[in-house]
Amino acid sequence: MIWDSLRLRLLAVAAVAILAALALAGGGMNWFFEQHIEQREADALIRDGRLIVGGLRIDPAGRPVADVQPGDDRYGEAGSGLYWQLTTSKGSALSASLWDQSLPVAPDVDPGSWRIRHVSGPFGKSLLIVERPILPERAPEPVLVQVATDYAPLHAARREFHRDTVLSLSLLWLFLLIAAYAQVSLGLRPLAAVRRQIGALRGNPAARLPAVHPREITPLTEAINALADAREADLGRARKRAGDLAHSLKTPLAALAAQSRRAREAGAVEAANGLDQALAAMRATLETELARTRAAAAREAGQSLAADIETLIENIIAVIARTEAGEGLVFEAHVPDDLRIPAAVEDLTELLGALIENAARHARHRVRVRGEMEAGQSLLWIEDDGSGLGRESSEAVLVRGIRLDEAGPGHGLGLAIVNDLMQATGGTITLGRAELGGLEARLAWPIELPATPPRRRGFLDWLTRR
Repeated sequence: MIWDSLRLRLLAVAAVAILAALALAGGGMNWFFEQHIEQREADALIRDGRLIVGGLRIDPAGRPVADVQPGDDRYGEAGSGLYWQLTTSKGSALSASLWDQSLPVAPDVDPGSWRIRHVSGPFGKSLLIVERPILPERAPEPVLVQVATDYAPLHAARREFHRDTVLSLSLLWLFLLIAAYAQVSLGLRPLAAVRRQIGALRGNPAARLPAVHPREITPLTEAINALADAREADLGRARKRAGDLAHSLKTPLAALAAQSRRAREAGAVEAANGLDQALAAMRATLETELARTRAAAAREAGQSLAADIETLIENIIAVIARTEAGEGLVFEAHVPDDLRIPAAVEDLTELLGALIENAARHARHRVRVRGEMEAGQSLLWIEDDGSGLGRESSEAVLVRGIRLDEAGPGHGLGLAIVNDLMQATGGTITLGRAELGGLEARLAWPIELPATPPRRRGFLDWLTRR
């Protein structure tokens, strides 16, 4: 729909407004042209009429006689389209071009000036006629002097002018429409700049829209910056509440675990088992809610590019290598220096920590982490040489609460939390068979390509910044 686009809406209004203005201008030009050519033709007829009046006399019978006639040969050709006539009550004098016809006579003609009118004349033609009563010396009554011309040539000239005017104004309308498109594009360019800047704002929660904008857009950018400030504050409060919740529940859960051990030592094994199950469910619920909070915080934080990825991975490997699962394993990390991951450092630490720990738990001898930039994506692979998973199992372990190693500790939340964080940061995780023979976790994040170098600013750019 045209009204769904501000650009098309402005262009449609401009096209209609320009068309209406040009139509009015064209109508006015045609009217003025018609008046102009009629007045020019009427002036020529009046000059011929004055020439006839200069030689006007009355014969003894009271009929008018024109001793002087215009020099145009068409007055002597029958039906030529140029005529004159002198009329009194006693008779009339006619140009030879009228032959056996006559001009229509109107009795109420003002003797003070020449009157111009359109009439249906002889030979079935429309005429432009000028007329005026003249009273010669010693004449008993006025003589009506009439000079007329065929209106068809004037109509043809008007029609040709109208056709040329329509063609010219159509080309002008097209040119003005192109100019309107350029004007609308220039006017909307600051909005496109704001859209790009909002993309950068999504990528970095600490970023803000610059203050250099046209004054009409400044209130919008200020409102967006205020919203970003409020969201950043809410994000900080959410992270703080999540941490407070974890610390506040840690002590009560530890106390309950101690009570369970005492009950088991006292012989209340059944009660201790029930209490352990309740504690496990509480821990699972706590981890679920904390993961949901972290995922929401990551989604709000957007895509702040984590800095030194290789150092981060090496620090995680150094911790896991000291654990029981990592002892005796060979860890490899191959990450390019220019790799950038669109996730907050704390979220990336949790992601990679869970995946590398999972790989170490199932590996036989090796765990490998590698990464690269490819086709607008940041890619990471975490691989091990363990037994791996089938296709159905790879899909199942990403579901919250599903575990394939029921004998081990945990609640089936690790890979599910990783999946939630990947979705929150705009990435995807795919599990498959690794080159080492075990499980491969492929992480992919879309990365916007670097912007082209800024070009030299011109006059049009200056206009959009005013």
